[in-house]
Order: sequence, then structure tokens, then C-alpha cells
Amino acid sequence: MDYMAAHGLKRARPAELVPGTVSVITARMDYLPRMDAAGWSAQGDQDWRTVEWARLERPHEGVVSLYARGRDYHKVLRARLQKLCDRIAAAVGPFGHRVFTDSAPVLEAALAERSGLGWRGKHTLVIDRAAGSMFFLGEIYTDLVLEPTQPVPEHCGSCSACLSACPTGAIVAPYRLDARRCISYLTIEHPGAIPPELRPLLGNRIYGCDDCQLVCPWNKFAQRSSLPDFDARAELTGQRLVSLFAWDEATFLRRTEGSPIRRIGHERWLRNIAVALGNALHSRNDAVQGEEQAAMRAALQARSGHASPLVREHVAWALAQGG
Repeated sequence: MDYMAAHGLKRARPAELVPGTVSVITARMDYLPRMDAAGWSAQGDQDWRTVEWARLERPHEGVVSLYARGRDYHKVLRARLQKLCDRIAAAVGPFGHRVFTDSAPVLEAALAERSGLGWRGKHTLVIDRAAGSMFFLGEIYTDLVLEPTQPVPEHCGSCSACLSACPTGAIVAPYRLDARRCISYLTIEHPGAIPPELRPLLGNRIYGCDDCQLVCPWNKFAQRSSLPDFDARAELTGQRLVSLFAWDEATFLRRTEGSPIRRIGHERWLRNIAVALGNALHSRNDAVQGEEQAAMRAALQARSGHASPLVREHVAWALAQGG
């Protein structure tokens, strides 16, 4: 994540990033799917967390973070922010502006907190009392002089559920995250080998991690998105690791078209799934016996001569986990 240091103080000084900026309009957009490919809609609005915890108990199944099961949020939120700008311009006349969605050196969470969209939780994400934390953030940097809104008080109290739930202990203290241990960083941003000591802790999480949000009491108020864009794709939800590991690069590109997953590339995709397969083989879970176990070993063996040293190394590690 060198880009953070590379941009220096531009992250904290909006006018240096976009000259002329005097105000920042912050926005949030819910992303909890309207319905899940496995049928959340039949299980009641409050049962989605139970469904997600159950996925983590099925080691032969690949788990993709909720936000990434649908369309790429960058495209969706950026387009909607631009439409908002068009509506503002229709009301007040032309004005200078630029929209951002996790796409530039912008301190999104800090800006959202300062503008009253929520408070910073102990897991470092922004939480709203009426919407939990299952939402994306976006910003409009503008030259309009606007009356600032006030921050809201924090409501985490003595709760430390997110610290206890983090599989790798990445939340090292309240409000402090060691990204080098975070599963979301390791499976998405990190380009190289996943540290061997952390691999067993990833379980079957192959893209991102939702544990700190699943355990947060405020997410019983998480709002479902009204947009079909964030409906979970069947090919990314509830699929066997063996099936996902079989995707060649062309299949990966086709099935992740318009998805945020595409940006990690096929090599990291295989790296992540190899780790999950190794963890499944080591689990001795009832679901990973007989034919399923044999299928996993065969899938890994088929990739043992992969052109990528990164993939080969993780495949070798995974095979060794089966004893």
C-alpha cells in the first residue's frame, strides 16, 4: 500500500488534490444484497449474518466478501455521485467538482466521520446507528461554500467484539489495524506470497473478510441495497473451492467481468484458493472426506506445474497440509 505514503499530505488536504476545493460532500451507499444466491430472502431480514457464519464452517466452499459478490462498486457509486452533481448543477448552476470512490488519495473514513455519516468503529470502519457498517463511501470535492454538518458521537462503548473476532489479530488495539495481517489486504492488495504463519488463519476466505462486521452488534441494522447491481452472483457465492480453482484465465476474466475481483488477476485468485484448499484438507471436516478430499488433491496436483512460481509455492504448501 505504498500509494498511501506516495501521495503524502494530499490525503489530508483536499485543496492540494483538487485545487479550488473548499467543501467535501460525503455519501454512503448500502451494499448488502437484496437477496443472496443461496436464498437469504426466504430467511428473514435479520438472518443474513447467520448464513454468512455458516459459510465459514464449510471448508470446501470458497467465501467471497459480501461487497464483492456483485458489480464493482467503484463504477456504481461513481456514476451515482456524478448524477448527484448534475442535479446540483441544475439547481445552482455550473460549479467545480470532482467525484471519488476509493479511487484517489482521499481519507474517506475520516471525512465521513467529520461530516456526520457515522463514527469510526474500533475495527476502523465507519458505523451508523441506523445502517451498521455495510456501506460504501464516496465524496464530491467542490468549490461550493457549504455549511458543515456536525460529527455524531461514537457508540461502541465497551464492546470489543471486532477485536476478538478478527481471525488474524489484525485489529491490534481499538481503532488500530495492522494491514499486514488483515485478510482483506492479504487476499486483495498483497501481490506476493501470503506469509506461511498466516495461511491457516485465512480458512476458506478467498477474497476479503467480513468477520469484524458480522460480529458487530450494529449490523443488525444493516440495510439491504435497493440496487440489483449488488445482488450476489451465483458463480461467486456458495461455490466449491475445487470448481473455482478449475477456472482458467479466460473463465476467470469472463466470470468476474464488471466485478471488483477481476483486478487481483488470475494468479492471485489461484494463490488464494490454493491456501483455502490446504486449509480444507487440514481441517479433517466431515465435508472434506472421500471423494471431496480426492478431488481437492487432484485439483492441486493439476496446478503443481503452473507457470507462476507464486501459484506453485502455494499449491505445494496446500498439498503438504493434507498430511
